[in-house]
Amino acid sequence: MNLIEIVTLFVAMTVLALVPSTSVALVIARSSAAGFLNGCAVAAGIVVGDLVFVLLAMLGVAALAEVMGSFFVLVKCLAGAYLIWFGISLMKSRASLQRVGSVRPASTLAASFFSGLFLTLGDVKAILFYASFFPAFVDPAGATASDIAIIVALTIVTVGGVKLGYAYAAGKLVSLVQGTKTLSAVNASAGGVMVGAGVYLIVKP
Repeated sequence: MNLIEIVTLFVAMTVLALVPSTSVALVIARSSAAGFLNGCAVAAGIVVGDLVFVLLAMLGVAALAEVMGSFFVLVKCLAGAYLIWFGISLMKSRASLQRVGSVRPASTLAASFFSGLFLTLGDVKAILFYASFFPAFVDPAGATASDIAIIVALTIVTVGGVKLGYAYAAGKLVSLVQGTKTLSAVNASAGGVMVGAGVYLIVKP
């Protein structure tokens, strides 16, 4: 890949990451309900999921996704069920007056990470998207190790950077909010977003 292709791909992936989506909503929801670190954990999960699809697309596994349709439907349903369960648990939880951005239990961070990962992996059509998107910049069949490394780095920087930006903005906004009732409303809203994301994954064609 030459410099022009790298810059063009960087801009394109940044714009795509900025577009409001279920992943953006999930990052904002977790940052609002549990603080910036949890938003970062969700963003990390999303990036890992995207990297899985990027590598699969570059390795030519898009055709496999079509052949193994029923298996990927199962993955999508399991991912949706996890998000629904996580969302309901959040809505039932009591509001915490712990300062937003303070240290969070590792289990909560792990749950946030997996919610981002499963949301991304549940969108199995992303493999097909990446498989059709990247050929405009690099031929997957002739891609070198350096090409793949560049694409992986661009994915981490663009997707991760944008999602962290959303997490930071949401965390800053909620850090200004005080009061159990308000935080309870935030938890309920965040849980509702997760349930909605889970239902969306399950019912969408």
